Amino acid sequence: MIIEVTAWVNTNAVTPKSYVCGYCGRTVGSDRGFVGNYALRERPGTLHEYSNEPLIYICPFCRRPTFFLTNVVIPRPRFGENIEHLPEDVAPVYNEARDCMKVGAHTAAVMLCRKLLMHMAVDKDAPEGKSFVDYVAHLSDHGYVPPDGHDWVDQIRTKGNEANHEVRQMTREDAEDLLTFLAMLFKMAYEFPERARKASDD
Repeated sequence: MIIEVTAWVNTNAVTPKSYVCGYCGRTVGSDRGFVGNYALRERPGTLHEYSNEPLIYICPFCRRPTFFLTNVVIPRPRFGENIEHLPEDVAPVYNEARDCMKVGAHTAAVMLCRKLLMHMAVDKDAPEGKSFVDYVAHLSDHGYVPPDGHDWVDQIRTKGNEANHEVRQMTREDAEDLLTFLAMLFKMAYEFPERARKASDD
C-alpha cells in the first residue's frame, strides 16, 4: 500500500526556506507549512518562549513534511552524491550508508564503507571469500585506486576495523570523509566510464 498526501489542511504562509527534502532528495523552496509555539531552555533556570514560528515546511514536490527547530532537521537528507551506474549489489549498500547519516548512525556508516570496498572488489572480478587486504590489493593492482588514494583506502581499513572490533564510536566527520572518498572511487570506476561509453556511441 502506498499513501500519498494530496493536500494538507490549514497550512500557513510561512517565511520561505530553501532546503533539501529528506524524502524526495530535491532542493526545494517552500513557503507553506505549520507554525507553532515552543519553549527553549538554554540552561537551568532560563526559559525562552517563541510564538508563531514556522516549524514544519511542506515539500512542494512530494508534499511531505520536514520539521525544523534550531539545529534539528527531521528527516535529514541523504548525505553525499547520487552515483549513476552503480551495480545492483553496490548501490543499495551505498545508499544504506548514506541513510545511516540521516539518523546519526556514524559508526554503522563507517562499517558499511569497509563492506563497500569489498563489494566493489568482487564486482571488479576479485574472488569471493578473500581477506580485506586482498580486496584492497586487487583494487589497487587493477588501477581503481588513484596514486594518491592509498592513504584514504587505508583510512577505510583502519576506521572500519575500529568500528567493528573496538569499543569506539565513529564521528560524523569520520563517516563523511570515508563516504566522500568512496563516492570519488565509484565515479571513476562506474559513472565516468559509462558516460564516456555513451558519449562515444553518440
